[in-house]
Amino acid sequence: MASYARLFDALGLREWCDAGGGGSGPMSMADLMAQASGHAARPSSSWWDLPLPSLNNLHRACDAIPQTRDLTLGLERAFLSARDALRIVLDPATRPLSWMLREMISLMVTTPWFIMLPALLVISWLVARSLRVVALVAASLGFLAIVDHYTEAMQTLAIIFVCAFICVMIGVPVGIAMSRSNTLRRIGTPVLDMLQTLPAFVYLIPLIFLSSVTEPKLYGIAIILYAIVPVIRLTDLGIRLVDPDVIEAADAFGMTRGQKLRRVQIPPALPNIMAGVNQTIMMSLAMVVIASLVSAPGLGVLVLRGIRNLELGVGLLAGFGIVLLAIVLDRVTKASLARIDIGKDGR
Repeated sequence: MASYARLFDALGLREWCDAGGGGSGPMSMADLMAQASGHAARPSSSWWDLPLPSLNNLHRACDAIPQTRDLTLGLERAFLSARDALRIVLDPATRPLSWMLREMISLMVTTPWFIMLPALLVISWLVARSLRVVALVAASLGFLAIVDHYTEAMQTLAIIFVCAFICVMIGVPVGIAMSRSNTLRRIGTPVLDMLQTLPAFVYLIPLIFLSSVTEPKLYGIAIILYAIVPVIRLTDLGIRLVDPDVIEAADAFGMTRGQKLRRVQIPPALPNIMAGVNQTIMMSLAMVVIASLVSAPGLGVLVLRGIRNLELGVGLLAGFGIVLLAIVLDRVTKASLARIDIGKDGR
């Protein structure tokens, strides 16, 4: 990079650059081809062709400037050096998650179908109180059973039940705390933004180094981190949207913070909280498919098999099964939300 070399010379930094120790990084394909042909590639002297001042390009002109590879290796070494300390903290904290996932998957798979399917229909009725929704659940699960995807569907549902339950148990209290503290909200919002915008595959990268691939907590943590954001945000939003006059009246009656939360704030915020639960369940289902890359069982494994082996029918049928589960879970939670709205209007 003659242009940048002249720049460093003009700034009087040539001795500093030469003291960098010489580039030890991998050569580019153009450099390798030029070396193989017996002559180095001659860079253009035109300012029009000036390359981007990236780390790699600047390193070619000044050995003291690190390459991009040095940055990535530094990040990797820093993470690996802290891995053992992180494991000491995370392993005891996440061991119950592995146990819950194993037991729930075992329960839903080993229970006879003539007990499990009616039980799921009863749960659907208790949550939705709609015969139409129960009929949809029965038809969807019946189709998955007929095409021999019953076991995979139960595994997928077991993972969603556990992860969504944990998301609600953690997310609702965090959302309540954020609604009460503007400082906590300012701190938590960038974290939630990062979790919401981070690509799903990226969640798996550090977890692979922290946990064994055979541990259910590997995909469980990834699903929880990916799916917990909506329930936190909508819980915070729902409580903040409660009428200030109602809060003022509760304060005038001398209610404690706990009484005010249970009797005044949560009831009108419940539709927003349930909408957050609905979105959390949908995002859990989306992440279950991606988590099949790190040994998560279920319909995602069949989708992955269809991609790897180019088995179009297997992948399409498993994908259609995931769509059915998504529709079922969405309709059941929305029916529950509709019941809450009707009860609220009735009061």
